[in-house]
Amino acid sequence: MEEKISSFEDLKVYKKLCDLHLKLSDLSLSFPKYELHELGSQIRRSSNSIAANIAEGWNNKHLNIYLEGINRSLGELRETEHHLYIAFRKGYLDEMVYKEYLEKYKECGKMLRGLEQSLFKWKIKT
Repeated sequence: MEEKISSFEDLKVYKKLCDLHLKLSDLSLSFPKYELHELGSQIRRSSNSIAANIAEGWNNKHLNIYLEGINRSLGELRETEHHLYIAFRKGYLDEMVYKEYLEKYKECGKMLRGLEQSLFKWKIKT
């Protein structure tokens, strides 16, 4: 039996992205002090924006606007992956932690693409 989704907060991808943001935010606070307002801030903002764009577009009466929100989420996800890569290259993340976060964000990217495809199919039916 499928779970009823009555809010963006019911979406598994939204929950995963919020959890990832909170963990990544804490991790970014361990960056060197001079990076807290540079790379640390950028990674916190982009990771938060992924889920925020899902919330912002939810229940909009124009489906295309929600689809655009999902597209923005995917863009923020790629930006977060970039910031993770730079943090890894600068030595702020070890390889295992970097790959773990990267895999989790890639999984969420696939989930966002699935949500996007479901909405496209629903749009065609209506």
